[in-house]
Amino acid sequence: MKVPGLRSSYDKVGGLVYFGRMLDKIRLHAQGRLPGDYNRGTAIDARMCKFLKIEYEALVKRMSAGGTDDELLEWCYTHGRRPTEDEIQYFDAFLAKRGWRDDMSAGLEKMKREGGFEKRDDIQTVFDFHKADEEAD
Repeated sequence: MKVPGLRSSYDKVGGLVYFGRMLDKIRLHAQGRLPGDYNRGTAIDARMCKFLKIEYEALVKRMSAGGTDDELLEWCYTHGRRPTEDEIQYFDAFLAKRGWRDDMSAGLEKMKREGGFEKRDDIQTVFDFHKADEEAD
């Protein structure tokens, strides 16, 4: 489903895919504009937080004070860890391929069935699913 104000999983902030989408989900939830079926703080959000070594709820609290995406990412680096460019590249590749021949493949197939996309062979990853789901309407 199309959610105004929710960017693509592929969009990058500071070189990181998905980080901006996670921030959008937090902002939209705070405004009461995020549908209830969007995972918050779990799944890919949790992996992103683990990678940055921050607590999701701490980021939510920090976001309530405002700030740009880049400022929030810098806060994560200061209160968690600052990954190297290589680590970001590897993590981006891991996230962008999630669901393609890995332990998430069965979950992706279930998501496709439930979303009415079971015949869509072009949906190979969770990010592809996000894109297809948000373009459908």
